[in-house]
Amino acid sequence: MPFKTMLAVIGVPQTDRDLQVATDISEQVSAHLSALIVGFAQQPTGRYATLAPAWLEQRERNLQALGETVKKVRDKLSKREISFDVDSIYAEVAGANYDIGERALYADLILIGPGAFEDDDLKKQIIGGGLFQSERPVLLIPPACSPTLKPKTVLLAWDSRAQSAHAAREALQLMADAESVHVTMVDPTATLRASGEEPGADVAAYLTRHGIDVTVDALPSEGRTVAQVLQRHAVDIAADMIVMGAYGHPRLRELVFGGVTQSMLTEARLPVLIAR
Repeated sequence: MPFKTMLAVIGVPQTDRDLQVATDISEQVSAHLSALIVGFAQQPTGRYATLAPAWLEQRERNLQALGETVKKVRDKLSKREISFDVDSIYAEVAGANYDIGERALYADLILIGPGAFEDDDLKKQIIGGGLFQSERPVLLIPPACSPTLKPKTVLLAWDSRAQSAHAAREALQLMADAESVHVTMVDPTATLRASGEEPGADVAAYLTRHGIDVTVDALPSEGRTVAQVLQRHAVDIAADMIVMGAYGHPRLRELVFGGVTQSMLTEARLPVLIAR
């Protein structure tokens, strides 16, 4: 599907570089940009800490910084030829994931810029609210990479499960516009229920009907993790992006991820579009 509304969730300390990335990507595909600025309260250390004068004073300073950041973001976006809106969250003890999830309902794609990628607390809130609560696709943008929504070469991580199929559907337009798509499997097994007699053939036929130029790559792990194999292969084929399904479960306030998902969330070296 085309991405017409981007939700960029940006922490106060990472505003400048994450806003620049989000603006560039939105302009690239003529999409509306919703910038959601998130400020976090200092965690209380005692039973009555939230009533202490020092904690309340810090809260007021945080709120003032958040308000100033929102104004700065609006001023910067108003100078660009882009459709946009700006909102903010001040996250108390319960966290920001619920509010992020509510706003993600009205976005086609959630952006995690390089600053948010390096902020584990904020990243977990975005994933929990956007990917798991609202089930919107997320584009992870690690530092020191060149993000684009017009990739020439895409690596589609495939394992014949619903999550990878969902990711493929979310990225159909993106892959149709690419020059080549590599359906990549690690240690695939030919079984009737999972992969068919020829692993990758079914999804390759499906993508081909959408006008996508597909290559099927079946790779051995050879003692490496699946994430390591995928990232190495992405480098080998000069991929601009990895598309993959997310595995995990939100349990109480803690997200429990599958191994490949966790590795990509922490170790990705190029943009990863992840869906569930």
